[in-house]
Amino acid sequence: MEAELDLARSAVDVAVRAGAHEAEATFSVARRFSTEARDKEITKLEQSVSRNLSLRVFVSGAKATLATSDFEADSLAAFVREAVDAARYVAGDEFGGLPDLALVAPSDAGLGMYSGDVTTRKAASKIGDALELESIARAADARIVNSGGSRVLDTDATIVLANSNGFAGAYRASSALFATSPIAQDGANKLVGSYGTASRSYGTLEAVGAVAAKAAHRALGMIGARKPPTMRCAVIFDRDVAASVLGDIFAAINAANVSLGNSFLIGKIGERVGSELATIVDDGRLPHALGTSPFDAEGVPTGRNVVFERGVLRTFLYDTYYGRKLGAASTANAAGGGIGPNNFYLEPGPGTPQELIASTRRGILVMDTIGFATESVTGTYSRGARGYYIEDGEITHPVDEFTIAGNLVEMLAAIDAVASDLVFDQPIVAPTFRVAEMTVSGGA
Repeated sequence: MEAELDLARSAVDVAVRAGAHEAEATFSVARRFSTEARDKEITKLEQSVSRNLSLRVFVSGAKATLATSDFEADSLAAFVREAVDAARYVAGDEFGGLPDLALVAPSDAGLGMYSGDVTTRKAASKIGDALELESIARAADARIVNSGGSRVLDTDATIVLANSNGFAGAYRASSALFATSPIAQDGANKLVGSYGTASRSYGTLEAVGAVAAKAAHRALGMIGARKPPTMRCAVIFDRDVAASVLGDIFAAINAANVSLGNSFLIGKIGERVGSELATIVDDGRLPHALGTSPFDAEGVPTGRNVVFERGVLRTFLYDTYYGRKLGAASTANAAGGGIGPNNFYLEPGPGTPQELIASTRRGILVMDTIGFATESVTGTYSRGARGYYIEDGEITHPVDEFTIAGNLVEMLAAIDAVASDLVFDQPIVAPTFRVAEMTVSGGA
């Protein structure tokens, strides 16, 4: 990666000579493969290599960010000068600039971010995986009549960052994914059941047959669904839906939203907000996890930040800019010009999802949500949903066309059980968990 580092360093040097007080260059190379199968045909096949240089410069606190894919010496020099000139037309900001300290690039050793099987696996094998996913899912039951497609994707990316404070670092990361979406016929209705698995390596993905079977089960399981009664009851969030709830929590602890007054958690640092079962962490150094990296988009070394400790809010998450604005240190969450998660997750509990269901007298297991309705300032939460009705510790029948509603503060406080099924297959993840009581609006 020395050639890429040299290019980034060169862009920074040219920017400083052109009048930038600070400069940062990020060079990325991404090799991507994507294929999709429907029935017995391949309907999509893409393979690409992209190279991009993003330059961020500061002139007296004023910032400009430009990107290019033209790396010829003359073109690159003109591009850098254009970025510096652009900054002179922007209003200054006292909080702008690079991280204060001259950071040393941490090693990515031991983080398990890259697997060679993403690049060595033949395209024909990946195409075969997509066709097999589709075939197994469709063959699971005669009631599966169509598909939203079966997909295989992978990425091999190299990231290089250099800045005028002397930082220079690089790492390589890979990812792979299997996903399928069979469609079951239920009278006049068609029911989609989607399931996927993602990892750093093809070797650690769930097997093709398991992915297809789980997706088919999700589609078939909703046949005969009816509305539940309107009631107050326990709500269990399946792992995938639980992750989306945690995404709403992340938005509230994002320092950019806090700075704008757009968070229901403002003023609650040090207060108990959630139940003792709610320990939520952002950790950028979990081996093999998909949100792992040795440093963030500004070169700040990643680490473990406990956001909620047994329900007590301990910190928001910051990049350099919003850390300065709010009087805090960066938590290494700079990402793509904003604040993003590393591995943001709810710590798992000891029980299985089946044990959560067995300990629920009456409730709803939510398998999917529809729409978006979270009011960030108050934490008001409302979603259309589908899933299963639980009575006396057993799933009795599928339910659909209902709404679950509550308040995120109240939901955090009412978490009374957390399962053990945590999988780091995206940057924001959660195990299955149960909220003791929410409003379910269904039939009469």
